[in-house]
Amino acid sequence: MKLTSKLERILPRVQKPARYTGGEYGQILKDKSRIEVRVAFCFPDTYEIGMSNLGLRILYGTMNQPDWCWCERSFTPWGDMDEQMTAAGLPLYALESGDPLAEFDLLAFSLGYEMSYTSMLHMLQLAGIPLRSEQRHGLNQMVFAGGTCTCNPEPLAPFVDFFVIGEGEELNTEVLTLYRQAKAEGWDKTRFLEAACRIPGVYVPAFYDVRYGADGTIVSVTPSHGAPQRVQKRIVQDFDQAYFPAHTIIPSTEVIYDRTTLELFRGCIRGCRFCQAGFTYRPIRARRPETLVQQAITALECSGYQEMTLSSLSTSDYKPLAELMTRLLDYCDPRKINLSLPSLRADNFPEELAERLKAVRMSSLTFAPEAGTQRLRDVINKNLTEDEILTTCQTAFSGGWNAVKLYFMLGLPTETDEDVLGIAELAKKVLHTWRTYGSNKKRGVRITVSTSYFVPKPDTPFQWQAQISPEEFTRRQRLLREAIDSKAITYNWHEPDVSYLEAVLARGDRRVAPVLEYVAQHGGKLDSWSEYFDNQRWMDALAACGVDPDYYAARDWGEDEILPWDVIDVGIRKSFLLRERRRAHEGVTSPDCRHQCGGCGASCLLREGTCDA
Repeated sequence: MKLTSKLERILPRVQKPARYTGGEYGQILKDKSRIEVRVAFCFPDTYEIGMSNLGLRILYGTMNQPDWCWCERSFTPWGDMDEQMTAAGLPLYALESGDPLAEFDLLAFSLGYEMSYTSMLHMLQLAGIPLRSEQRHGLNQMVFAGGTCTCNPEPLAPFVDFFVIGEGEELNTEVLTLYRQAKAEGWDKTRFLEAACRIPGVYVPAFYDVRYGADGTIVSVTPSHGAPQRVQKRIVQDFDQAYFPAHTIIPSTEVIYDRTTLELFRGCIRGCRFCQAGFTYRPIRARRPETLVQQAITALECSGYQEMTLSSLSTSDYKPLAELMTRLLDYCDPRKINLSLPSLRADNFPEELAERLKAVRMSSLTFAPEAGTQRLRDVINKNLTEDEILTTCQTAFSGGWNAVKLYFMLGLPTETDEDVLGIAELAKKVLHTWRTYGSNKKRGVRITVSTSYFVPKPDTPFQWQAQISPEEFTRRQRLLREAIDSKAITYNWHEPDVSYLEAVLARGDRRVAPVLEYVAQHGGKLDSWSEYFDNQRWMDALAACGVDPDYYAARDWGEDEILPWDVIDVGIRKSFLLRERRRAHEGVTSPDCRHQCGGCGASCLLREGTCDA
């Protein structure tokens, strides 16, 4: 990117100026005179977060594959840069060319977290682009969005021209090809959207009329312009052949995850009833070990990274993990490359794997029991026993590990004070296990307990469930804190305000959109960061717009209600989710996909009709 005089004057006044200059090794540059379609890939968070996101790297690579399309990147600037740009009259720009976002054909937003919605709107404001779709005319400055949050796109419906539902590797290319045709033939915006909504996986919110009853619930959703009644998500059919960004951008400043990330498989066999990703990423599709080894070697040699992590929702559920680890460690060991395995389960962490990992890196092991008692683990279908947790910790401690991180939720359905206190008891038992079996006692032990606030999410068995109040969450948090009395156990917790609003947005409908607009117009941005989150601003917005947050977050929804996200089909049958909800309240577990197919419906998305469970 060629720096403008304005940008040159600004950069010495801000933190980490390399966030804003581009020019990284591996970025994609093209000749603008030969480009027919320009896309700004907009990540509604900071450069450090966005460049740590594997999805960004995959979609950046795939959208740049056609020689007639150029995809560039843009991120939410930190406050100091934001202020300097506004004062200098410098609009938000793309890193590769330095061109203002307002000059682009399409702006693509990746939405992985509800609290990033205000950053999306703020980026449009910084670019000088109207927030609402109805205010943007013609084919330029079209806004589309994808990502996990599009399971319920309704809070953003007035702002986004169209959503891409599911995995975008192939879907985005189809959309771009259609846009290229529309631009060449001079279509108007409506004609393009009418054609786009016929592409499987594309949702055009303007083509759906939503009507509400006197009690506030949705009465009907009526499509028009030839749009389908429901939009089914798109998936990559052959994940082994799917695009992998082996040749990718190497950031020129520090980012959160500055390493090679190897994606083993998509989907999850487990069916934890609170976990949105576990259901919406189905069906399960895996890469072969030989494919992964080749991708790993290529990526490491091209990047020069000395660390690699294996990525999936549950890494130890990858069937040939032992074979893969042997081959990867044979490459990594002599080159002193660290290999990490997040998302491990305490019920299938073999001793030989712990021994191999110990030779490479002695860091903490992370497990997520989620609940402190067996009763509540059965409610959420965790399928994990206390004996399995403690046996795994025994294996780790006897092998030389001295740090374990344990993640839990507070506010899960049917939770009692006994369940809360069970978290402290389990942590104490882990500590006792170290004292009994630890082989590295000179270094001491670090046991970290972290709790989050349960948020009911769409497309889970708990999507109908009320969230406990922030006040009740705080009481349970205090109860747990007082029960942890060992200095060897550290307790980390979150304040409830953000998670309460997350629930409002996760289950929100189009009537929540004015709240987002109010927050953005009153300075809201980067709301996932404590430095910028202002709960009072949100409360003011809710009051000004006449929206009751408890209507979305704090009530049990009727099982026969039309849900805001019912127009989106992620492949999971509602009858399956209802069955799992009833099993939860009965305290009955369901087997994982590998032991018995639960009939969730996701395999119907595959042409072959069977997944890799």
